[in-house]
Amino acid sequence: MVQSSGWFRALNAILLACFACATLFPFLNIVAVSFSSSRAINAGEVSVWPIELSFDAYHNLIADGQLLVAMKNTVLLTVVGTALNMLFTVLAAYPLSKRRLKGRNFLLMAILFTMLFGGGLIPNFLLVSTLGLINSYWGLWLPALISAYNMFVLKSFFEGLPEELEESAAIDGAKDLSILWKIILPLSLPVMAALTLFYAVGWWNSYMNVLIYIKSTDKLSLMVKLYQMMQNIGPELLSTSNGEGVSQATITPEGVRAASIVLSILPILCVYPFLQKHFVKGVLLGSVKG
Repeated sequence: MVQSSGWFRALNAILLACFACATLFPFLNIVAVSFSSSRAINAGEVSVWPIELSFDAYHNLIADGQLLVAMKNTVLLTVVGTALNMLFTVLAAYPLSKRRLKGRNFLLMAILFTMLFGGGLIPNFLLVSTLGLINSYWGLWLPALISAYNMFVLKSFFEGLPEELEESAAIDGAKDLSILWKIILPLSLPVMAALTLFYAVGWWNSYMNVLIYIKSTDKLSLMVKLYQMMQNIGPELLSTSNGEGVSQATITPEGVRAASIVLSILPILCVYPFLQKHFVKGVLLGSVKG
């Protein structure tokens, strides 16, 4: 019996290792292509390790400074948007988790209705336009203040916390906001971290709304700017002078695309390890109690 369990574990480890390699290979290949020379890319020699190390693709992307401006805009969009999302999601989920709230069932049904039926693109655009929020980040932040799904997940988590904690704090004279800030939120770090990561990734990858509501080129997000740069790749962009007045190709479209992918996911990869522990626990709690 013990021997059978050992074989099962070994087989399970081998299968998981194979799945991990299959998952990691495309990502490692993209990173390797972004740091390889054009000759190695065109020859198909790049696998999971850079061949003839080259930073030309990255230099090409950031040389004019537009990408750095777009990245700064995306950081602002992500930080403020995520902070607003978490603030309003908590302020909606906490009172709705209390059965004593009058009209609770009606409010929950109204929020659930928005998950099933949406207004659509044109009504949203007319609303944002009427409010005078075109070409403003508030036109992105305000219509997306709360995700109904994330609010229900957080509400379910709040409902699972012992009511005795709040009752004892109330006996000591604590008010609702004080109980929420000093007792409920410190106990909710796993699910808060998971929702923060969900919101942050959504804002970091924001594309369509930016394309619709933002008109100024100096306010575009990183994803939109990368897409525009990919569309504008031409021979003049891919060639540089060799110092003798003769231009030569130093990068390839594949190299530029790979470098743009790495730049777009790098910040999220840097943040994820710090939230990974809370993220796994928070997702499990939300899936069980949601």
